[in-house]
Amino acid sequence: MKRNFSRREWLAGAGVAAGYLLTRPALSFADVPLTSPSPAPGLTANAPTGRVTVGRCMDYGPGLVPTLEKMFDELGGLGRLVKGKTVAMKVNFIGVRWQRLGNARMEDTFWSHPRMIGATVHLLGKAGARRIRVLEGPWSTAETLEEVMLAQNWRPEDILNAAPNVEFENTNYLGRGKKYSRFMVPGGGLVFPGYDLNHSYEDCDVFISHAKLKEHAGTGVTLSMKNIYGTTPITIYGEGAGIDEPSIRPQGGRGGVFHFARRAPSKSAPQQLDPNFSKDQGVRLPRIIAELNAARPVHLAIIDGIRTASGAETNYGNRPQAAVNPGVIIAGTNTVAADAVAMSVMGFDPLADRGKPPFANCDSTLRFGEELGVGLRDLNRNEVVGVPIAEARFDFTAVRERILREAKKT
Repeated sequence: MKRNFSRREWLAGAGVAAGYLLTRPALSFADVPLTSPSPAPGLTANAPTGRVTVGRCMDYGPGLVPTLEKMFDELGGLGRLVKGKTVAMKVNFIGVRWQRLGNARMEDTFWSHPRMIGATVHLLGKAGARRIRVLEGPWSTAETLEEVMLAQNWRPEDILNAAPNVEFENTNYLGRGKKYSRFMVPGGGLVFPGYDLNHSYEDCDVFISHAKLKEHAGTGVTLSMKNIYGTTPITIYGEGAGIDEPSIRPQGGRGGVFHFARRAPSKSAPQQLDPNFSKDQGVRLPRIIAELNAARPVHLAIIDGIRTASGAETNYGNRPQAAVNPGVIIAGTNTVAADAVAMSVMGFDPLADRGKPPFANCDSTLRFGEELGVGLRDLNRNEVVGVPIAEARFDFTAVRERILREAKKT
């Protein structure tokens, strides 16, 4: 039987001890609308500003809850956003769960950390959330999120007991819903006019993107905006999705539909606007990610950069990678604004576009977020509070260059 963990119990939790290659050197919620503006593409002037806070926290131990609580207070307080409401929080379990980076745990590199999830759930409950749904579509499986967590030696009950009325749902397929929910892109879209998603993304009052601070092989960075890509059900957008109707069970990844246009989504869902549109993932993904953020607005973005990985979103290919400990958390009322701050913390220019790091071979997701009216990537047009970016900066390019230098010595 579930019981509610006290604040003291969450504060007392010990973080995971591990060795890392590098560590860091020694608008209120009341004003945030719960619906997104709907400008036509290109009307950047209609994109809202955001408030973003930066916090420092070197591990997932006793300092985590007070750090998050202070950051949420700097955004106006969670109660104003979630009290008496159903909250859906999309976490990040990217890639197959055995694809570790060396001997580092998935939650210390590529995945949302269970203590970060639990701490957030705890604070949502403390702020009066009526119901909390933790959501994710893990790689090509219909397993429950509890099963996915248990396979990583997590204790899912710690998250379920962190607040009243906590639920998990795997959104790769229909799940507990009777039908998929359709979300149309304001202004008509750039690649797809709309998307069919699991019911949980509609059956909520507040939507949170709970992401990891990472680089990405296809989109340069993967932050709170890219996290929403994983809301798309594999039964419709996967390699093994049904042709006319969604398949019953998820099969394969999303690359065939979204990355490379090798196939179309199930015909029951909105189809690509132009069948001859580019098959280059560096062109497609930034637009699709921006569309998803415009169609299913995020009310609170949380980006975990306490421990993560440099180089790519998961362990594959020949990109130089390392487990790193930036010791930073970013949270904001807008995904574009939060990602802009996160990029700056990573040592990148949030106004960069194709051809400039981190967008060497892709377009900027943030740019298309602006064009679809999601938010603004110019830090001077948003409100940034908390720890100054200059004090929180952790240079991901420097990590990569160090790895390459060390490789030349061997």
